[in-house]
Amino acid sequence: MPDPISWSAAMPYYAAALFVGYLLGSIPFGLIITRFAGLGDIRDIGSGNIGATNALRTGNKWVAGATFLGDMSKGAAAVLLARQFGPDLAVIAAFGALVGHLFPVWLRFKGGKGISTYIGVLLALAWPVGLLFCATWLVVALIFRMSSLSSLVASLLSPVYFVWVDQWQMVELSVLLVILVFYAHRENIRRLLSGTEPRFGQKDDA
Repeated sequence: MPDPISWSAAMPYYAAALFVGYLLGSIPFGLIITRFAGLGDIRDIGSGNIGATNALRTGNKWVAGATFLGDMSKGAAAVLLARQFGPDLAVIAAFGALVGHLFPVWLRFKGGKGISTYIGVLLALAWPVGLLFCATWLVVALIFRMSSLSSLVASLLSPVYFVWVDQWQMVELSVLLVILVFYAHRENIRRLLSGTEPRFGQKDDA
């Protein structure tokens, strides 16, 4: 049984890791980059999402790429920064980063869908899992031409990949993060089940 004194001593560090992870994750790179590029408010474009997929709907691939890198980097940065103070803190910061991206305080808690940030988290926690995630996403995307389906399948398999690379201590975290990703994609899931989810190149109004 954990020593209550140890837990009480560690709590401020856990809270700090969660807070810093959240702040980093809540940086709305999609909004910042599209405005800097003179493309207006990304929330008024396409689906209104602040992530890289919707940034691509601006018609500017550089903006979409920069948004992807920014969102991915903040997830990785949260983990790598917290890891300097302990592996447990890295796990907590990873959770905070994804929550921050999904529910940024600056945008009234209406954020992105978390995939780019999740990739950054995975690469920082266990880079083989991050690469397997990306490979899965690409394979599913090439076959079905649906970004949301690719993201959901790759996310669902990420706990399995942690087991495969013998990172059992990350399985519980990855399951929790997958739940968050699925929650963020709940509208996409409804459209997938009804057969109305758009493929690449089709308009997405949701």
